Amino acid sequence: SNTKDITSAVKDEIRIDQVIIGSCTNGRIEDLRIAAKILKGREIAPWVRCIVIPGSQKVMKQALKEGLIDVFLDSNCAVSTPTCGPCLGGHMGVLAEGEVAVSTTNRNFVGRMGHPKSKIFLASPAVAAASAVKGYIADPRRI
Repeated sequence: SNTKDITSAVKDEIRIDQVIIGSCTNGRIEDLRIAAKILKGREIAPWVRCIVIPGSQKVMKQALKEGLIDVFLDSNCAVSTPTCGPCLGGHMGVLAEGEVAVSTTNRNFVGRMGHPKSKIFLASPAVAAASAVKGYIADPRRI
């Protein structure tokens, strides 16, 4: 198996370059609320790109209404309209050789989000948000 629990991933001190929160998987309003709760009042690590993608126009409107989009922007995240975006490796956040991403999307096969020599770690919205702040794969219970 290529899965790790958060405790062992944290011990490995895996530095990240990019975080994806949302898209069609984990882009529900509940997911964005979880991420915003962790990001509120914090900024992402200076070397990390964090892209937030609401799962639908309905979710985008609700996130705007609740002020979640402001939380993401204040944390230095980029917020996209609903799209597949970097998940399919086509645009917006495509990984370069050697880059590491934490993503709440549902696939991480070789080359999925860009270069075949990049790495993708799939995680929950909470782990993704905490990792964006720390710049390493992080346990949201310890942030």
